[in-house]
Amino acid sequence: MAAQVLLVAVAVAFAWSMGAHYTGATMGMPYATRSIKLWPALGTIALLALIGATFASHKVERTVGHGILGTSTISISLGAASIIIAVAFALTTLFNYLRIPTSTIQILVFCVIGVGLAVHLSIQWHTILRLVVIWALAPVVAVGLGFGFTRIIDLLAPGTKGTIGAFGPWHAVLVVVGAGASFAMGANDVSNATGAFLMTHLFDVFVAGLIGGIGLSIGALTWGKPLLERVAFDIVKMDLAMASAAQFVQALVVLTAVAFGYFTSMNQALVGAMAGTGLARGRDTVQWPVVRGILKGWAFGPASGLAIAYVAARLIGLVVHL
Repeated sequence: MAAQVLLVAVAVAFAWSMGAHYTGATMGMPYATRSIKLWPALGTIALLALIGATFASHKVERTVGHGILGTSTISISLGAASIIIAVAFALTTLFNYLRIPTSTIQILVFCVIGVGLAVHLSIQWHTILRLVVIWALAPVVAVGLGFGFTRIIDLLAPGTKGTIGAFGPWHAVLVVVGAGASFAMGANDVSNATGAFLMTHLFDVFVAGLIGGIGLSIGALTWGKPLLERVAFDIVKMDLAMASAAQFVQALVVLTAVAFGYFTSMNQALVGAMAGTGLARGRDTVQWPVVRGILKGWAFGPASGLAIAYVAARLIGLVVHL
């Protein structure tokens, strides 16, 4: 019983950390353009992430829970699952503290690999390969779509270019798109924390999504402000056309992956889309030193997750059978 409580507690803590981490990736553009204020933005994220996690995450939950270690017919120990989630939670929280958007999905998957290697579990490398291909393609596709949608919006609605101005119909559209991105975050990312419930056969997909969704919501409300402001104001100078294109492209890319049972990085999709919209305006609109720092975080996160999870599982396994 104690081991089960520990796993649930660590999973909820990880979901809380992710809820804070992805505020910028979901409502960064509406907030940057002053289409929505801080607390309405955080409240929208909390509500829509909970709904997405509870009702639209089931395919991705099964991919994480059964597709990486092949645990559809067997289960891993509660201790091994707790190590996976604890390491991913610690690294995500570190990135939150440093205000660096990264990919919790990639951190989680490489933590799973690290523990799997340490305790000699069967790793489904074909699933890993598919995920890596999706991760590589998603930001590239987002760059192209961000560029294209910005140019299309400029042609159809030239008034969205330049000064943000007073609240108007395009601001409302952008808030709706941000709400869609919040829903996508719940569907896409909750399994990082709660896929372990399926690995251990502790809960089914609905209960796993609900528990994780509650954690995401609490995280957005209690610690979501720093990353929201980081993405909104530090990466690229936005106008309405750019913001609308970037947030729409991100939600489109992520929900497409989710529909097929895979997950990709919210931040990578958004930053790729933002880079594309920036290129549509000229390179000087993109804050490239900030982007380079984020790229370093993406490289460091998965590698550190694999290494730390492997070492932790080996060390703990010397004392407790995992």
